[in-house]
Amino acid sequence: MTVTTPSPSHPEVHGLFDPGTWTVTYVVHTGPGSACAIIDSVLDYDPKSGRTRTTSADRVIAYVREHRLQVQWILETHAHADHLSAAPYLKQHLGGQIGIGQQITTVQKVFKGIFNLEPQFEPDGSQFDQLLADGQSLKVGELTGTVLGVPGHTPACVAYQFGDAVFVGDTLFMPDVGTARCDFPGGDAKTLYASTRKLLSMPPQTRLFMCHDYPPNGRPVAFESSVADQRAGNIHVHDGISQEQFVQMRTARDATLEMPVLILPAVQINIRAGQMPPKEANGTAYVKIPLNAL
Repeated sequence: MTVTTPSPSHPEVHGLFDPGTWTVTYVVHTGPGSACAIIDSVLDYDPKSGRTRTTSADRVIAYVREHRLQVQWILETHAHADHLSAAPYLKQHLGGQIGIGQQITTVQKVFKGIFNLEPQFEPDGSQFDQLLADGQSLKVGELTGTVLGVPGHTPACVAYQFGDAVFVGDTLFMPDVGTARCDFPGGDAKTLYASTRKLLSMPPQTRLFMCHDYPPNGRPVAFESSVADQRAGNIHVHDGISQEQFVQMRTARDATLEMPVLILPAVQINIRAGQMPPKEANGTAYVKIPLNAL
């Protein structure tokens, strides 16, 4: 087995899988003592009780501290509908700036209306430290990252490239799972198809890191593939699948899918950069459940 020393062109990627939400949080860096970025963190949430825990986020903190890493960025690939973000908690304990794609404002405007959020909530992205544009560069110590706009699942989806590693969010899953749904507000199957081709036009050896894994047929959890693997075997977008075929498949499949279990609390909190809604007069924060609206 060949051991490759981490470098700016081939960074170290550590994935922490959260079994409660099937989510992977990543820490990307160039070795002990270096700067790092954290991508797609998880705040544990029990929908039955409304209680939050920091078990998943504390694992990230332990890894960062064990390897003496300096957090420069806490990044979101989009406003997730299947888990709550732990970005504020991580920032409190580790520092760093919270970043998301600049089209988050489009998502905020839609969901401010759906949830009838308080007038003080401004759908301008100001809840985040930085809004990131397609093609923008990010410095993480020796690493230079690039923001890649990959809309389709949501209008605000971005991927992040650091050297030969690309963190694709929900745009792609492992080849035997396929691609993300497109039936959320602002989603679009044609747009997602174009985003998948953008990613799959990269060099074949490019490493692709999934935000989730939903393993079929009892296979072990996995969350790293490559452009070559995806082009050869992705069940939805392998080479030879046309845009028309993809849109037809995606539209039919999405019509059969249930809403994610945590979509209502997750979106309300994630469009606030992971902050809880303002506390009411009794000192408690609440999330809203709109009836017959979605």
